[in-house]
Amino acid sequence: PLVLDKWLTLEALVPAETTLDRVRELTRHPNISMANPNRARSLVGGFAANQTQFNRADGAGFDFVAGFVLDLDKRNPQTAARLLVTFRSWKALEAGRRARAEKALQTIAASDGLSSDTRDIVTRTLA
Repeated sequence: PLVLDKWLTLEALVPAETTLDRVRELTRHPNISMANPNRARSLVGGFAANQTQFNRADGAGFDFVAGFVLDLDKRNPQTAARLLVTFRSWKALEAGRRARAEKALQTIAASDGLSSDTRDIVTRTLA
């Protein structure tokens, strides 16, 4: 399992244009459970650490992580909240990326049924 986690992180850190598609595929892989916090952290946390792909100009990296956090929050709020810290430097981004990151964060904040852990982190991140 540790080797799998390391491999998932490496896959997520590839600075190629196709990385987001690859990460999406891996989240749906039948032998890789995103219900396992270590798998989720390794893959999606690794992707969020990928500066070139998480911070894509089109906002797709932000949207992917936000959507994943919303889905994960229903099953594992602590891990979902922990993944949100990847947005902590959104205010330092250039204007276009900053607006897209803020939109993704606001989408999370506006969601009904958000756990207290995730709501706390997203509120503090937006402040």
